[in-house]
Amino acid sequence: MTFDSGVTLTEHLMSLANADNAEHAQRFFKTGPGEYGEGDKFLGLRMPQIRAAAKASLGLSFDEIQPLLVSEWHELRMTALIWMTEAYAKRKQQRDDLVEQYWRHLDYINNWDLVDCSAHKVLGRHYCPDRADELTPLFDSADLWRRRVAILAGLYFIQKGHNQLTLAQAKVCVGDTRDLIQKASGWMLREAGKRHLSDLTEFLDEHAAQMPRTMLRYSIEKLDKPTRLHYMGLANKS
Repeated sequence: MTFDSGVTLTEHLMSLANADNAEHAQRFFKTGPGEYGEGDKFLGLRMPQIRAAAKASLGLSFDEIQPLLVSEWHELRMTALIWMTEAYAKRKQQRDDLVEQYWRHLDYINNWDLVDCSAHKVLGRHYCPDRADELTPLFDSADLWRRRVAILAGLYFIQKGHNQLTLAQAKVCVGDTRDLIQKASGWMLREAGKRHLSDLTEFLDEHAAQMPRTMLRYSIEKLDKPTRLHYMGLANKS
């Protein structure tokens, strides 16, 4: 695959670098010492640029994309993951191989946006509805990003009308103190409730008093104001 000037995909992406955007991204994605994205490097690309490049490169093989997936540059890894989601949707015969490669490269899926753009479209789609147990090793991992991959994979289950995985995970996440896990779990509960409200309210009736505040706020965001106040009141009494 080449672009108009005959450059490779990597060269094309590197040519789009923007120092001001990169500086902002490094702050936004918490790349400082001790932060969750410590040491990550950004070129300063925008998502429309990344998506366009990934879709224009669907003729490539995974072997040609793999160097981007292990790149030090965040946007190259993002491009590879977007490519994988598109390839998974279009290449039925290669789905098992793409899922295997996703598992093999989990160490490079190491920020929330990388997880959120891909987990449900690859692992979630692959294991829904009857193979949710294959996500258990990820969810049980102490690693922040692997647990988030398992939680976000549940979005595909939710979209197909299966809330059980998210509800089971959320019970465990009540005890998880990490902000990015609380946000992810609360978000998935909210999505589950948008499709089956009773699943969300029954969960909240049982667990709202113990839920971390961030998880609770994310989960109730789309409820009407009196209902939100009710569940926040339960939390305040705990």
